[in-house]
Amino acid sequence: MPNPIKNNLIIELHVPDLNVVKDFYSKLGFKISLDDEPNEKNLGYLTMTRENELGSTMLNFYGGDTRVYDQAFFKRFPQNTKRGYATEVTITTNDIESLYQMVNKNLNEYIVRELKELEDHGHRWKDFRLVDPFGFYLRFTELIDWGQK
Repeated sequence: MPNPIKNNLIIELHVPDLNVVKDFYSKLGFKISLDDEPNEKNLGYLTMTRENELGSTMLNFYGGDTRVYDQAFFKRFPQNTKRGYATEVTITTNDIESLYQMVNKNLNEYIVRELKELEDHGHRWKDFRLVDPFGFYLRFTELIDWGQK
């Protein structure tokens, strides 16, 4: 198995409904690590983490109601703009087949590409793709060290 990827990237996805996030991502094996519900003064914040032998994957979600559409940058776009357009969130896993079986059973309508074995640049791996309820494109894949052949 390749060495774990070390990465300081933090992803924060702006969404209008944190309950939809909790339901969807918990079916992917994510657990809530921080849950600040929106209130009259502030929008909410939710952090969900998925653990496996490769390490932790953390996703952060901001918003929770329609005030999320007033964020300084994103308010320039229509509210019905597909979230995450031209962005792929890649999540590595060492249990791709069992995860896919769980997704196929519980979230089948969100699958946009079935589990496949792929080969490119001397590497072989399996992955599948989903689109979450807000339009974020998610790729679940076995870990590949692209720097090694």
